[in-house]
Amino acid sequence: MKNTRAGRLRLAAASLLALTALAISISAAGTYHVIKKIPIPGDGGWDYVAADSDARRLYVSHDTEIVVLDLDSGAIVGKITGGPDMHGAAIAAEFGRGFISVSNPGSVVIFDLKTLAKIGEVRVGDDPNGIIYDHFTKRIFTADRGSKRVTAIDAKTGKIAGTIENLGGRTEHLASDEAGHVFLNMQDRNTMVKLDAREFKVLETWPTAPCQAPSSMDMDRAHSRIIIGCRGAGMMAAVDPASGKIVASNPIGGGVDAAEFDPKTERAYFSTGADGMLWIFQEKSPDQFDLVQKVPTQAGFRTMAVDRKTGNIYVAGAELGPRPAPSPENPRGRAPVLPGTFSVLVIGH
Repeated sequence: MKNTRAGRLRLAAASLLALTALAISISAAGTYHVIKKIPIPGDGGWDYVAADSDARRLYVSHDTEIVVLDLDSGAIVGKITGGPDMHGAAIAAEFGRGFISVSNPGSVVIFDLKTLAKIGEVRVGDDPNGIIYDHFTKRIFTADRGSKRVTAIDAKTGKIAGTIENLGGRTEHLASDEAGHVFLNMQDRNTMVKLDAREFKVLETWPTAPCQAPSSMDMDRAHSRIIIGCRGAGMMAAVDPASGKIVASNPIGGGVDAAEFDPKTERAYFSTGADGMLWIFQEKSPDQFDLVQKVPTQAGFRTMAVDRKTGNIYVAGAELGPRPAPSPENPRGRAPVLPGTFSVLVIGH
């Protein structure tokens, strides 16, 4: 009888521990919150945020400059100028170089990762927006919206390696499978294009319906899934890069302009500026993404980056004033940015 009773007590204790661990896990999954706000001087627009987790730097677009923060302290460690309209940064650490897309009317600024000094500039197509580094080809790829093309730059030499012309639509974000392919959202055509990163040609063009206005993009390479934020439909989608089919989708808020996937946690993040939210999804399987939490940020905070070391999320934006009625000077009726309010929100546990 003693052994049976002891066994039952051990089983009960083990069950209690398991339930406790489960409760802690569920609680931890839903405890994301703003842990810090980093003010950044100056007014003007903003665009992408990029995290270099290995070098502990955060690159924040702020109109005519890229402001560089220390990921650990949040301190401003430098600035890279070259505007107007500096959009995003891509890091080629193996060559000690960074690359920034600039609409002036269209170039890529090359800078030294250690000193942040500008070391070159190369003309690409008009209005380059999205920019990524593809480790497989050792090339930088830019989505040149004004010229409706993609430009590839040799990261080692800084020379143009090739272009893909006549894409016929609004080129937006890009992602690489690091195996010879680059994927590109065509926002105004509701399509996604699969590109040959070596031969500079279009391999496939897939409709993204019901994903309207596909915008932000990242990739889960381990499970071969492309993650897309759909600005027109208020949804996220996971796409099979072999077939172009949407295999999972979930509703999110409006105005999504950033999507990131963290392979360590297998979580997908989407920042939406219309409602001021960060949406966090857990990848349960390659075909299932479950909402973990909606974290309030601020209206207009639409771009972000994830620190792969700490898991913290950095969302950039500024406070907005009342939205005016459309006018000839402001046909979209965009809300004005309040002076002195640009900042980066740090979100974590």
